[in-house]
Amino acid sequence: MKQLIFLFFGLILFTGVFAQNETKMKDNSNKLAVLWTSGDPDVAEKMAFMYTYNAKKQGWFDEVVLIVWGPSAKLLTENKMLQDYVKRMQEVGIKVEACLYCAKMYEVDEKLSEFGIDVKGMGVPLSNYLKEGWQTLSL
Repeated sequence: MKQLIFLFFGLILFTGVFAQNETKMKDNSNKLAVLWTSGDPDVAEKMAFMYTYNAKKQGWFDEVVLIVWGPSAKLLTENKMLQDYVKRMQEVGIKVEACLYCAKMYEVDEKLSEFGIDVKGMGVPLSNYLKEGWQTLSL
């Protein structure tokens, strides 16, 4: 009888933990991770940045992260208008992260850090955004 009661309460506890994890997944559907990889300034200005900025400013998403990856890292360090745009994004609460290894390949890791961008290995953070159910957009 004790084993049956123990099993019953264990099942209730497990079900509660499962339901809690399911709720976290639903909550993360209001979070957006934008993976910006393009070295094209038009793609940056007219799509990636415009949507990312408004997703946060207009309240379309509660949390917004812009991930600078690949050729976009180099472009950002060469384009003053895009740098100013990133600053505006940061001012409205958008978290900006960059792939350390890509930035090092282009020799721009220090410059990106000077812009207040969190430059780090991004494989694990991006994987976590995906596993946690964040909405993702890749450009």
